[in-house]
Amino acid sequence: MKRNAFILMLALTPAAASAQSTTGSAAASASAQVTAPQARIDAAMETALEAGIPTSLLESKVSEGKAKGIPMERIAAAVEARLQGLTRAQTALQQAGLAAASSGELLVASEALSAGVSERALIQVTRDAPAERRAVATAVLADLVRLGYDEGAASARLNGALSGAPEALVNLRAEAAASLRARGLISVGANAGVNGRGNL
Repeated sequence: MKRNAFILMLALTPAAASAQSTTGSAAASASAQVTAPQARIDAAMETALEAGIPTSLLESKVSEGKAKGIPMERIAAAVEARLQGLTRAQTALQQAGLAAASSGELLVASEALSAGVSERALIQVTRDAPAERRAVATAVLADLVRLGYDEGAASARLNGALSGAPEALVNLRAEAAASLRARGLISVGANAGVNGRGNL
């Protein structure tokens, strides 16, 4: 009886080992799928959709990466970083009372945060700047911070331009952009953010 039980156990052991191996392989395959670049990009797109963030802002990052021949792993990381920045920007803009920001405003706000502008300063400029000049004002604030101005000085210069003639903001924008170019840096765009975290 004991001998028969022993033989049965030996017969079943390979099957059990095979089943464990198959289960382990399936788990490893599932894990690999979850962390695969395309799966990460798809997950980011879904998260953006659920949060009300335009997926076009992530799709443009994918298109940019593919056009440059960037490996998908890096593209996925850039998409995730952009989503994180856009989420922060969306939260700040909502706190400023801007419930429905345009894609351009959201992207410029995200790039401003990446440039070192605090949420507090972003909220302030969003509240203070006229709607038609909000994106440019945010970009100017980001440019000034990137030039090395502390946030207080940057905000003071921006407020001076906003309270002056309409061309004052345009002139400050041009001045800041020229200084950035002279230092080998790139200005943050008012319509399309560049040089921020998550760039390819």
